[in-house]
Amino acid sequence: MTGFWTGARLGLGLAAASALAPMAVLAQTPASPPGRAAVLQSLLDCRSLSEDSARLACYDQAAGAMDQAEAQGDIVVVDREQARNVRRQAFGFSLPSLALFERGEAPDDIDNVTGVAKRAYQAASGKWVIELEDGAVWQQTDTEKLVRRPRPGTKVEIRKASMGSFFMNLDGQRAVRAQRVE
Repeated sequence: MTGFWTGARLGLGLAAASALAPMAVLAQTPASPPGRAAVLQSLLDCRSLSEDSARLACYDQAAGAMDQAEAQGDIVVVDREQARNVRRQAFGFSLPSLALFERGEAPDDIDNVTGVAKRAYQAASGKWVIELEDGAVWQQTDTEKLVRRPRPGTKVEIRKASMGSFFMNLDGQRAVRAQRVE
């Protein structure tokens, strides 16, 4: 009977050791390369395990941790199309942190956007403020007068000008200088 219990304990010890091996790899993960989330690095580190069952257990645990981190908002996973949309939505803002969305591809050189006015009004200064349907808000910066008053539904085109400035066309009228305020 003693041999049975010794063998059983040894078998349980080996099972526990193989189950804990992936956790040891995750715990010993070196610092992640700059710009790479630790939870992703833990998943990638599973590749270094040579034993199939330990590698699979590591992947399962790391994938679960990654899923949980994404669900809690600790990491965000975006595809190329989502990254392009972020850059397009940020058109007009100077945000150096948007380089995060340019990994693995040459950034699109967006030089103009088009939209539709949701709301248009004149500020106390007499300059026009245009709220687009996508949420962007642009304000006229020069003193040019518009021939036709912009209204909801007005077609808006905004393009880059020199030295970081922008031109805004409203329904094909003469362009006015503008800046993005929201």
